[in-house]
Amino acid sequence: MADTYDVIVIGGGAAATSAALTLLNRGKTVGVVCNKAETSSLYKAEKVTNYPGLPPMTGAEMTQLFRRQLEESKADIITGRALSVMPMGNTFGVAVGSDFYMCSALIIAAGITREKLYPGEGEFLGRGVSYCATCDGMLYRGKTVAVVGGGEEARHDGDFLESIGCQVLRFEQNGKYEIRGGMKADTLVFAGEEHRVDGIFIIKDTVSVTRLVPGLVYENGAIVVDRKMATSVPGVFAAGDCTGKPFQLAKAAGEGNVAALSAVDYLASL
Repeated sequence: MADTYDVIVIGGGAAATSAALTLLNRGKTVGVVCNKAETSSLYKAEKVTNYPGLPPMTGAEMTQLFRRQLEESKADIITGRALSVMPMGNTFGVAVGSDFYMCSALIIAAGITREKLYPGEGEFLGRGVSYCATCDGMLYRGKTVAVVGGGEEARHDGDFLESIGCQVLRFEQNGKYEIRGGMKADTLVFAGEEHRVDGIFIIKDTVSVTRLVPGLVYENGAIVVDRKMATSVPGVFAAGDCTGKPFQLAKAAGEGNVAALSAVDYLASL
């Protein structure tokens, strides 16, 4: 797996798959950052009946079909959460967990994040609140930390923190939480009970697209794009549900194709 690509695509659904396949057909090197197929909202759909050229099938079947196309292509699948994107002149750095990848153009096709931030989460992000234990865990070696989240990744991160000497308080993601502090987060409130901690790790399936790339323009929570799927940041394109309604697979696939062609034109202009 390479560390540098022509284009990195963030997402694993219809828009991302369409974009990746189009880019590969144009001879570009592609990295696709995505979680396991089971974490997508499409996976949970009971029946999909309106995708052209395909018979009715469950969301799980369609999600697995998209993933199989990616796996059988020449794209590198980078399993994990894209935590942040850093513009660096004519290139972009994409942080995925504790790993870092470079690209010349970026396509965001990460869908939508419906979950709301916990009170204090945004305020203290980077000041006692983190989304990645393997990235920031060493800052809290030997201290008391909270891990909020369910699933394999949350268990893995909790185990890692314990392995470096942290006292780990583990909480499921479901529930009402509040994060408090002064200069940095120092208290996690759950069910009316205060837990004093040195750091809080919140493990989610995805990081909201509104927090991914500095400088992107949003409207009603959606990334603003033009007809070429270009965003307000040169070299960054977006496609699918993250660009707003209608939330339809056919629309997402079409936008992914357009975003890929626009990314190819952008690369040619560099």
